Amino acid sequence: MSALERRSSISLALIFALRMLGLFLVLPVFMLEASKYPGGDDPALVGLAMGMYGLTQAFLQLPLGMASDRFGRKRVIVAGLLVFAAGSLIAALATDITGLLVGRGLQGAGAVSAAVTALLADQTRDVVRTKAMALVGISIGLMFAIALVAGPLLAGAIGLDGLFAFTFALTLAGIAVVLWVVPPEPRRHADAPTGRLVDVLRHADLMRVNLGVFALHTIQMSMWVAVPAMLVQAGLAKQAHWQVYLPAVVLSIVAMGGLFSMERRGKLRAAMLLAIGMIAVVQLALALLARSGAAPTLLAMGALLFVFFCGFNMMEATQPSLVSRMAPASLRGAALGTYNTLQSIGLFAGGALGGALAKWYGASGLFVATAVIGLLWLVLTWPLKPVGRDSAHAH
Repeated sequence: MSALERRSSISLALIFALRMLGLFLVLPVFMLEASKYPGGDDPALVGLAMGMYGLTQAFLQLPLGMASDRFGRKRVIVAGLLVFAAGSLIAALATDITGLLVGRGLQGAGAVSAAVTALLADQTRDVVRTKAMALVGISIGLMFAIALVAGPLLAGAIGLDGLFAFTFALTLAGIAVVLWVVPPEPRRHADAPTGRLVDVLRHADLMRVNLGVFALHTIQMSMWVAVPAMLVQAGLAKQAHWQVYLPAVVLSIVAMGGLFSMERRGKLRAAMLLAIGMIAVVQLALALLARSGAAPTLLAMGALLFVFFCGFNMMEATQPSLVSRMAPASLRGAALGTYNTLQSIGLFAGGALGGALAKWYGASGLFVATAVIGLLWLVLTWPLKPVGRDSAHAH
């Protein structure tokens, strides 16, 4: 990486990290803490307040991604972060569950992931882009691990309103990074073409990757409906689950070096298929563990989660990089907006599907379904030709 590419990658990964830390901190404690608010005795309403973020984000990722193609990346990122900050402030000041619902909805409306990723793609060469995207993926993975440990501790000290106030402060710090640390975005010609959604939908390989991120996050969210209960069965108290998650995430990040070596040898497609295969095999192994009826061992659960996070982190790094390389520059915001929309829908679908399957068919039925999704994803991705951006013009 050049000095400019390093600065861009680190600063944009920091924006993701600040925003995602604020979001992740409330996840382990939201259901419990929100129940203390007036109206919080309705589990459906509390669940809606928690999930409202994903719903509004799913609707707005694509429009904001396309807006960044037309009006500039930084302008859209700052506007989105201001909306996210406003939502955090409303949630911090909320006195009932309705206030939390409105705040969470506004947080989701600040859907800047596509614009941030498109700006990172604008400022890095194809040859280093997977590494740049991996920095973003690593920052998100680390924030998730930190939040699992820090969220309950902070909630005990400052409450849910304090967590949202902290998120507000983190978002303001993110805006400062955009304005004063992120390098200037490339100049745009006034008559430069802007992306059309239909061009994204017609691009077969782009849609393979977009459906891939939907599968990835559907599997991820479905898994976490059942994995915590399996860890409890293995003898680990809920408040100690981070002792398995944190090593699994950190070791998987170390193992990502293998991905970069495969990409340098021109074997990116093979690395992706390997990662999808790892995710599918983990689902199948979890299904067998759940079906056996015996309590799983902590060693088995830790090993399976390590393999899952290896595959998950590899796909988190490669998929947005591929979208940015396959889409022409004028389509990047639209393409990454479509990608992030399907990611958000996957998060929503995974939670809903996982809950329903666990209720009707138990953990073994849930993991059979996620294994089938993984295998279908592998078949869908098999014909993929991970070409560079220049080749995409030929489609």
